[in-house]
Amino acid sequence: MQNHDTGFKARVLEIVTSIPQGKVMSYGQVAAYAGSPRAARQVGGILSRFDGSSNLPWWRVLNSAGHISIKGNMFCTPELQKQLLEGDGLTVSPDLTLDIEKYRYISQ
Repeated sequence: MQNHDTGFKARVLEIVTSIPQGKVMSYGQVAAYAGSPRAARQVGGILSRFDGSSNLPWWRVLNSAGHISIKGNMFCTPELQKQLLEGDGLTVSPDLTLDIEKYRYISQ
């Protein structure tokens, strides 16, 4: 089972790394691309372990409604995610939502 978990995590990180600037994916979309369509929460868990010092563009993953829903930690907050998305050129509303269909990345 551990190897499956490690493989899933590696696929999640690869998928998130592939999201280009100016685009986003939902947690469920990342899970589906990683081969486990019902594992959106696990994707969130994997991303929540990053401290902001890596090159992983964690901020490009949102919930399926286009809402910034991370709980945050001392390094990564919803406000920081909003700033990073805006830095990528996306328009984020004051209520921390964006038009996910406008910015959604569809992998080829």
